[in-house]
Amino acid sequence: MDQPRTKRPRDRRHQIAAVASELFRARGYHGVGINDIAAAAGVTGPALYRHFADKQAILAHVLLAGIEEMEAATASALADAEPTPAQVHALLTRLATKSVERREVAALWRWEGRHLDRETQRAIRQRSSAMLAMWTKVLLNLRGELAAEDAELLCWAGLSVFGSVSVHHTSVAKRRFGQLLVDIALRVVHATLPEPEAAPSPEPPLPTLGGRSRREELLTAATELFQKRGFHAVSMEDIGKAAGIAGPSVYRHFPSKASLLGAIGRRAADRLALGADHALRTSAPRDEREALRRLAESYVRTLTGSPELLVSFSVDRVHIDERDKAELLRIQRDYVAQWVRLLGTVHPELNHREAKITAHAALTIANDLARTRRVNARPNLDAELLTLMTAVLDIS
Repeated sequence: MDQPRTKRPRDRRHQIAAVASELFRARGYHGVGINDIAAAAGVTGPALYRHFADKQAILAHVLLAGIEEMEAATASALADAEPTPAQVHALLTRLATKSVERREVAALWRWEGRHLDRETQRAIRQRSSAMLAMWTKVLLNLRGELAAEDAELLCWAGLSVFGSVSVHHTSVAKRRFGQLLVDIALRVVHATLPEPEAAPSPEPPLPTLGGRSRREELLTAATELFQKRGFHAVSMEDIGKAAGIAGPSVYRHFPSKASLLGAIGRRAADRLALGADHALRTSAPRDEREALRRLAESYVRTLTGSPELLVSFSVDRVHIDERDKAELLRIQRDYVAQWVRLLGTVHPELNHREAKITAHAALTIANDLARTRRVNARPNLDAELLTLMTAVLDIS
């Protein structure tokens, strides 16, 4: 008796890419092999190579497909020469829907895009910049009072709202999730940026975290080198030299680069904790709105005042030791919980998950803009970040 033929999926290439994107997000690019992808997709290794030359080609396909979807949504919604507010709302709705349905794509570009070849990275950046330029032009048509660079900043921030879904796993019903992101994005693109002279006066520095021990010197050196060159391009010899000691001596304090990275993350967490404690202690009693604003101020001050947070966000998480990763995740959740608790009190119409999604959007805007070269040199960035965060939190 003949065996029934197994029906082959119509688009095996798409299926392989979808499976691979989930594996990349779960394990990191380096933690996934071609055989892993083939097994998860139910094909053999040779069959997979009929569709993709290598693992890098799969990642490029996933990210370029994501860009194409955003380009198509933009072109469809903004067909007119002078789009109306309703068309802009339609665009934001489509972008929000894509973000919720394909949140792994944003996560892969954020964490794994560096593994693409330079030509593909350049192509994605160019296409993203062209799309952002179109959004900026549309916003300038709607808000004629804006300077071009300010409109671009607001569009970058709006893009971060949709990208924020990649930094957490919290979810609500798809329609509500999309509407929540649209509401947040609208508040962002309609935010009134502060004038330079309106920037808040600097607060006195927070207490230091200790003296300049050899360990602290190594942490500082590693942080600066990781920020300038990237994690992979820095050796223990480089770190020792920058701290004024021989490379092998570094191992007396840290057994590996991964342990250094974990220590940098903990130091960043300590700075955040000090800032949060100061913000909450100096807020008026039972004024959660003021406390939330002061918490946002402390976050911006920590983010732009020291490089540890930026390094923590820029380095692939798979390089952190599992023990450190678990501890840092617990610390991060505890920190975000403070935002969620205050936001839930200020806006009782938001349930716990909706408040968490909103808090992550505010934090992601600050994180992204502080790392974006096109905007992070703006002279009034601290005040602008605070304005955008309070717009997300709806406490302006």
